[in-house]
Amino acid sequence: MMRPMTVPSLAEALETLRSRVGDLRLDLSGPGAGQARQTRSELAGQVDDYLLPRLRQLDAPLLAVVGGSTGAGKSTLVNTLIGANVTKAGWLRPTTRGPVLVCSPDDRRWFTEDRILPELARTSGDGSQGGGRSLHVVADPGVPAGLALLDAPDIDSVVAENRQLAAQLLSAADLWIFCTTAARYADAVPWEMLHTAQQRSTALAVVINRVPPEGLREISSHLAAMLDQNGLARATLFAIPETGLHNADDRLPEQIVAPLRAWLDGLAGDADARSEVIRTTLDGALQSVRARVSLLAREVDEQLAAAAVLRDTAEDFYAEAVREFDDGIRSGSVLRGEVLSRWQEFVGTGQLTRNLEQQVGRLRDRLTAFVTGRQAPTAAVEEALESSVQTLLRSAAERAAERTVDAWGDSPAGRALLADRAPTLGHTSPEFSAALQQEIRAWQGRVLELVSAEGGQKRSMARLASFGTNGAGLVLMLAVFAQTGGLSGIEFLVAGGTSAASQKVLEAVFGDSAVRALATRARADLLERVEFLLGNEKQRFLDVVEGASPDVESSTGLRRALEDFEKVRRSARSTTRPGAVGIPGSN
Repeated sequence: MMRPMTVPSLAEALETLRSRVGDLRLDLSGPGAGQARQTRSELAGQVDDYLLPRLRQLDAPLLAVVGGSTGAGKSTLVNTLIGANVTKAGWLRPTTRGPVLVCSPDDRRWFTEDRILPELARTSGDGSQGGGRSLHVVADPGVPAGLALLDAPDIDSVVAENRQLAAQLLSAADLWIFCTTAARYADAVPWEMLHTAQQRSTALAVVINRVPPEGLREISSHLAAMLDQNGLARATLFAIPETGLHNADDRLPEQIVAPLRAWLDGLAGDADARSEVIRTTLDGALQSVRARVSLLAREVDEQLAAAAVLRDTAEDFYAEAVREFDDGIRSGSVLRGEVLSRWQEFVGTGQLTRNLEQQVGRLRDRLTAFVTGRQAPTAAVEEALESSVQTLLRSAAERAAERTVDAWGDSPAGRALLADRAPTLGHTSPEFSAALQQEIRAWQGRVLELVSAEGGQKRSMARLASFGTNGAGLVLMLAVFAQTGGLSGIEFLVAGGTSAASQKVLEAVFGDSAVRALATRARADLLERVEFLLGNEKQRFLDVVEGASPDVESSTGLRRALEDFEKVRRSARSTTRPGAVGIPGSN
């Protein structure tokens, strides 16, 4: 017999694994994503509906679910076996709208609570009550103790909810009583379900209904051969010849279902036989967990890889945007247009066409007069500079957003994530402009702080006092951007003159080494703010990926939980004698 803690330990390990499966996030699209999501749902449902309840209460009655195709006569068969019309049968399809469970009055307590199928509400009475998400529990003395019959919806119902419920109920069964007809026993849909039974080693009885009497032997032999070829040779086969119903009760003649009833009564009355059926299905379902969880683990790995590609794409394009901005300020493009125009108003391009070294003193005077307010305020140049920097960065951010959206659109995972987000993600965020303006002004303030701090040195205080902190700060900003790469003609002269003149003015105040250090620090601070702004824009894409993809720990955690479950399962099998009630001793 099993050691006392074997089954509880197995249930605990399975419950941990179930929690891991339920927590999986598999929202990225890919070749195997749909199948993985279905597997996750089916596995979680079977663990909740059948495996955990059965492991925790091995002595509960055997549950036989009667399922099959539309019009196969499931409800009529159940009513005939019970000897009472407990479930609705008729011509209209689908007939069985809500599943009906019929059990002995002595076993009613096992099914009125949510021990199995906990998501289904319980009702009592006849089988015409309620909807598809309710389980109608009917206690009838026609059912022997130890056995319950559940009439399930059609597996090929035109109502999707009925199909899903039928699959769920079959997964919760200790025994399938699968109904088909002589006209439809070779259809594809029934065999999909039968293949599932084969994969999970589910105990199975097959009832072929409405068989022409003259073809009874031939059709039965053919179906038996098909079962054998599909690994279901152990299934018990019952053939019901075509016959009329009793007019009074719309049930089959008693003698027709006598072999099936006798077989079911035998299961109910023989504890060992009943336990063997339960063991077969339980062990098969437990063994199937490994393959299904392994499929989920592989899909998690696929989605993690897809998510990494999407994240890297966004990272690359926004890193490129930072480089584009840096190249822009190095090339002197910030000083084009309005900044050059405003600067020329005070410096004059003619002055710059002469020998710069000979005229630097005069140009320095003009600069000093300009920045100290003796000619005009600095606001015009500051505003033009601010606008130019913002334009450069906004363009880089827009291009990064457009490129990321275009690249994501080339992959199934990216296309699915974009969906209706593309128009928004393809441009800068609504908050970007305000944040950009705030950071550039904060940078300008930081430059003034740098100038003021450097001017605090004793040797520079007097010079800075006559020159002005704001003026020195503006010239330092211009010096940061006044590179000559990418400029030509008059722009080259103006930008070059600006750089040289600014350098001389600042060196006169602080000294040459201090000026180089100030310019380096000012540029580094600007790039840091640019990276912050673009990082926030990039984060929009990363958040979308994060919200749909699994995390790395979910993959390792799932595999670890599966390994622990398998160890306990193998231990439970090895500590159980073959034939004992509980986990079977066979592989």
